[in-house]
Amino acid sequence: MKLRGLEAREHVFRVPLDHADPTLGERERFAREVRAPGAGASDRPWLVFLQGGPGFESPRPLGTGGWIGRAVERYRVLLLDQRGTGRSTAQLGENVAQLEGEAQADHLARFRADSIVRDLERVRRELGVDRWTLLGQSFGGFCCVHYLSVAPESLAGAMLTGVLPALEGLADDVYRLTYAAVERKNEALHRGFPGVGRFVREVFERVAEGDGELPSGDALTLERLQCLGLQRGVSTGAAQIHYLFERAFIPGTRSLTRAFLRGLESNFPFDTNPLYAVLHEACYAQGAPTRWAAARIRADFRRFGARAALEAGDVPYFTGEMVYPWFFDQCSALRPLRAAADALAAKDDWPDLYRPEVLAANEVPVAAVVYHDDMFVPTETSLDTARRIRGLVPWVTNEFEHDGLRSEGSRVFDRLSEDLRLSRPR
Repeated sequence: MKLRGLEAREHVFRVPLDHADPTLGERERFAREVRAPGAGASDRPWLVFLQGGPGFESPRPLGTGGWIGRAVERYRVLLLDQRGTGRSTAQLGENVAQLEGEAQADHLARFRADSIVRDLERVRRELGVDRWTLLGQSFGGFCCVHYLSVAPESLAGAMLTGVLPALEGLADDVYRLTYAAVERKNEALHRGFPGVGRFVREVFERVAEGDGELPSGDALTLERLQCLGLQRGVSTGAAQIHYLFERAFIPGTRSLTRAFLRGLESNFPFDTNPLYAVLHEACYAQGAPTRWAAARIRADFRRFGARAALEAGDVPYFTGEMVYPWFFDQCSALRPLRAAADALAAKDDWPDLYRPEVLAANEVPVAAVVYHDDMFVPTETSLDTARRIRGLVPWVTNEFEHDGLRSEGSRVFDRLSEDLRLSRPR
């Protein structure tokens, strides 16, 4: 397969659905190998990219732009569709709904970082690789830290962008910090775009009247509207929100434009990638249930109550990367998964993902970029974890938002590669 400036080769592997119970059968895992054209490229060491999410497939490269162009100068890059995504036996509401009752939740619990890393170990052995290097973006960083905890002997190095997960604690702790960060991003939105508040309030007032419908047929609700704040965590998000709201109404009417409604719906990724909604809080679960942590903690932050904010004469705040029980009522694509989502929120026997004692004795070179003003990942947590992974070289910067690897990929990759050479825990 030829791409602009790249050569690509497809791989399909068979791995157990449950590595602890092979009797449940195997499923496919898909990965695309990308390398530079020409002699010698196939002899370069492997770099495995772990996508953010959870529940999103690996990038589909079109050419040498961004970080991939830099990476293929030194590596063969393996773009893995993590289990349940893309061509790795994708888990959608339609096929998971065929399972009944508790079987849905038991099935979906097998799609966290621990299972993804066990898949990778199977793939590594099949490819005959002794050690490889990881590049983890966001949730991919969760996978990297788990990998460092359970199979460091398989790693030549690890580069993390936008996330260093809390090694202990509850999901509640994460959401208290992230809600505060989302508040700050809402305030920055209004400072940077002084006119946006009027547009936003008018739209919220219209939606509060009811009877709105999205192009998919789902109801247009205040909660759904608030989810546009997910965009505030990326580099162009504030401008995108402003531009979307300034053309929200058909001129001379109180009817919302099709462009606005379509833009709103396209920024809600949970219907096309349902694992994101089902497993998002489970990423933070270690030993204790999450009990819909984001929904509970939200009550402590007044401006996220849209109706109350309108009644007080305020502009409601957008939310961020939070998942709520109402997703599974208001989004038709997620309704078949409501019982499973509730069961996963109540699950109290999640295994621990990280081994602090192993990380404290780490011998693998590790470099990480911490986006200081990241809306999705608490800076306090990232810095604490950075101190607890032996030899990790941190790069703390406020130059980028959470999507730094996507928006400034070559620059971020070059800096991480240099920092990786500086990490010498051995």
